[in-house]
Amino acid sequence: MSIFGLRTSNPVFKGYFWKNSRNNSKSKMSIKGILIKSFFMLSLVVMTATYTWHLFFNGVNIKWYTAIGMFVAIFCSLLISFKHSAAKYLLPIYALAKGLFLGGISAIAHHQFPNLPFQAIGITFITFFVMFTLYKLKLIKVTKKFRSIIITATTSIFIFYFIGWILWFLKIDVPYLWGTSWFAIVFNLITATVASFSLLLDFYYIDKQVGRYPKEREWLATWGLLITLIWLYVEVLRLIKKLSIRF
Repeated sequence: MSIFGLRTSNPVFKGYFWKNSRNNSKSKMSIKGILIKSFFMLSLVVMTATYTWHLFFNGVNIKWYTAIGMFVAIFCSLLISFKHSAAKYLLPIYALAKGLFLGGISAIAHHQFPNLPFQAIGITFITFFVMFTLYKLKLIKVTKKFRSIIITATTSIFIFYFIGWILWFLKIDVPYLWGTSWFAIVFNLITATVASFSLLLDFYYIDKQVGRYPKEREWLATWGLLITLIWLYVEVLRLIKKLSIRF
């Protein structure tokens, strides 16, 4: 089963991503290459996030920094989706832009609840390593049915968010997204859980393609992991912020 032709919850690891991408190049994708690129991209994210963070606590209005960062990141993602060869050029821009966005929302969260972003970062990376361990030990098998469930859940969440954003622009309150009711907290918990399990799908597709596809595809694999990690961090940050407000 698939939805809209997707074979994973992450847009990077769709079926068409790998289709006709193999060539006779001797240099192939490797885990080491993906890890190095991921570390570099995360460093760029941290760099601009720290910059926006300092601006906020120095009294600068970071609204535009956060908004521009978000839209530039979305624009880069769209371009990468349609032009895979541009990933190695656009991914650094994506990481820098995403850092501006994350730095903004994290600074605001820290201002309201000290150390909240650091807790969210810790939970995100612990979740990453737990999921990686579960995948390597095959304690959770990424079966066709499992992939279908995660894909369906991710698609549903995307639709909910898309509707919520439209209503937000129309100044219509969306309690299940932005509120702190138990329904909103449960919804946020579900999205964080789905984001966590999406990592397993990413590991699965990378594992299946390492050593078979050109080395330049490491940029797209890195982009995919970055998308999932950032999604997970944002969901965890929102969840613990709601819980802090609630209690």
